[in-house]
Amino acid sequence: MAEGDLSFFVLLARHESFSETARELGLSASAVSRRLARLEDRLGVRLLNRTTRRVSLTGEGEAYFVEAIRLLGEIEALEHSLSKARDTPSGLLRVNATLGFGRAYVAPTISDFLRRYPDVEVQLVLTDAPLNLVEQGFDLGIRFGEPPTSRLVMRLLQRNRRFLCAAPSYLERHGAPQSLKDLQKHACIVLRQDHDAYDVWRFDDRGAQTPSAKVGGALSTNDGEIALGWVLDGHGIMLRSEWDIAQHIRSGRLRIVLPEYMQTANISAVYPERHNLSAKVRVFVDHLAAQIRSANGVTPWQLTARELHDPIGPAQSASR
Repeated sequence: MAEGDLSFFVLLARHESFSETARELGLSASAVSRRLARLEDRLGVRLLNRTTRRVSLTGEGEAYFVEAIRLLGEIEALEHSLSKARDTPSGLLRVNATLGFGRAYVAPTISDFLRRYPDVEVQLVLTDAPLNLVEQGFDLGIRFGEPPTSRLVMRLLQRNRRFLCAAPSYLERHGAPQSLKDLQKHACIVLRQDHDAYDVWRFDDRGAQTPSAKVGGALSTNDGEIALGWVLDGHGIMLRSEWDIAQHIRSGRLRIVLPEYMQTANISAVYPERHNLSAKVRVFVDHLAAQIRSANGVTPWQLTARELHDPIGPAQSASR
């Protein structure tokens, strides 16, 4: 497939209009329509639904759009690697990240990044839930899990998991749950952020099953640090990211419960576009990826199997 066809289709999919695409390419709307028809004939699938005013992606078109962006990005990356001259990061860089991770890792990385690249101006916006990067003009976002739309391109920064955890003081009083069903009998601290069903915790697939648990309790909040503080104070059980609880697990202030149930919530940099990725974005993401690894390349917060399955002791046999 020619690079020109990929670029043509991506442009048309973004404009969602034959006339707007035609104006940008210096063609007639009918010429754009004929080129799309030839592309669809060659592929043997319908890529766009047509109406009198707009066009929209079909399911096959959405998949083709995502792969087209990926391939164009790889072509640009190859051309960049072969070029002797490399752009120097400069200009405004707008970054969105979650509150806790943004404070702990993104903000310190920005501080170090500006020492190396003083021609960059950075705006960091921390929010409880991710913002719409395209609509609000961000260069990149730091996200957990999958991006909400396939039109965003994602680069994995580090692997991360979410585990159920509680303070030893809570487990001594109420015992440790032995199954997901047992969570209904426990005080669970609910984090109300970017999920529709806040009181349903869903876990990674186990074969043909997707385990889940409906939970409840007296405490809920949209702030992860507040929720973690309540857990540390012994008020209940919480589902929390490994990066944020590893230090407390190792110090003994928290214990993992039901370690066989977890959520994969990898940390990624997400871009609205990749084939136009600028030096400031590319270099910053490389810098952030390096900063959140230890010297030997291992993620410092990754819990070992022994840490995950550390016996809870007397609280394990206690009854609520």
